[in-house]
Amino acid sequence: MQPDEALSLLKQGSAQIISEAELRQKLALGRPLRVKLGVDPTTPDLHLGHALILRKLRQFQDLGHQAVLIIGDFTSMIGDPSGRSATRPQLSREQVLVNAETYREQAFKVLDPARTRIVSNGEWFEPMPFEQVIRLNSFVTLQQMLQREDFRDRLDRQQPIHAHEIQYPIMQGWDSVMVQADVELGGTDQLFNILVGRDLQKQEGQPQQVVFVLPILEGLDGSQKMSKSLGNYVGLSESASEIFGKLMSISDQLMARYYPLLLGQPLDSTAHPLEAKKHLASAIVKTYHSHAAAEKTLEEWNARFSEKRLEAAELPYLRPSNYTSFVDVVGHAFQEAFRIKKSRSDVRRLIEQGSVQLDGKKITDVNATPSLRGGQVLRLDKTHAVRIQD
Repeated sequence: MQPDEALSLLKQGSAQIISEAELRQKLALGRPLRVKLGVDPTTPDLHLGHALILRKLRQFQDLGHQAVLIIGDFTSMIGDPSGRSATRPQLSREQVLVNAETYREQAFKVLDPARTRIVSNGEWFEPMPFEQVIRLNSFVTLQQMLQREDFRDRLDRQQPIHAHEIQYPIMQGWDSVMVQADVELGGTDQLFNILVGRDLQKQEGQPQQVVFVLPILEGLDGSQKMSKSLGNYVGLSESASEIFGKLMSISDQLMARYYPLLLGQPLDSTAHPLEAKKHLASAIVKTYHSHAAAEKTLEEWNARFSEKRLEAAELPYLRPSNYTSFVDVVGHAFQEAFRIKKSRSDVRRLIEQGSVQLDGKKITDVNATPSLRGGQVLRLDKTHAVRIQD
């Protein structure tokens, strides 16, 4: 593919490229580019937010370029401060290494192993002498670091900024020097860190990497960044039914956002929202599981909800307890069975509009005292239901 064609394809879905002219020049070099993505294994799971960037990395691979996936086994012990309103909890090296193993496996759900180089940044940071640490720190100023919006916000709110957090952008930037990155991918919250990489490459006499940032994927709540710590994520290693169910629970507004970011196509404005959501959920299951798994989960969902055969469907169980109201029952069921946090006002609204049903009978009185017995089916909304455990 000619450089102009490749550039036109690659920039689809991007939020910012610094700069398109530099990227075109690199695409015209006639050699595979080293396209870097760093991931910190702070949790065991990758989610769709990570996959958004992994898919762009795969696009580079499909054009003949090499992916350089850096597992931040050393940077994870600091924790990226980007977009954070408080200092991240520090992890032990043992925790990080366990998480790193799962990252490698999950990344290849998207990436081509034959065109992927995986390295850990502990390879160069663990043996680094303190003299070198001082030298790297001399390349940046405190004023530069405090220009970051997240740090400025914390200063304004008199929240602490710890000295080790200031090291993070320097370390991420040094990763780019060590792998001689031509391009670095990241979310928009990574812009500052990737620019530091450009500066350090220039200091070391290397060609500067192209900054290629993509939009941040909102979580299932539709407001905050997708994050496991916030519980608003869809994990790549989750079961097909979990993935399908979570995506069927998103709002219509969020679905319109997910279509171009996750499927690379706009939402058809003429499509029925429910059918469009089924298509989205099926496509994601197919990508991270299989075509057969996607068909099976769609059939199960239709049996469970569209055809209203809940009594015969496989449902998660909810243990009976001394609930004082159906608001408590429904809120607890969402949290326990589906890991979805619903406010009491949201649950009250579901009950008042007739979405909550017990064995097919609508529950409309939010103050009614629950009387539950084993085997009953409690429908929470259009896409979620549980069975009461014996």
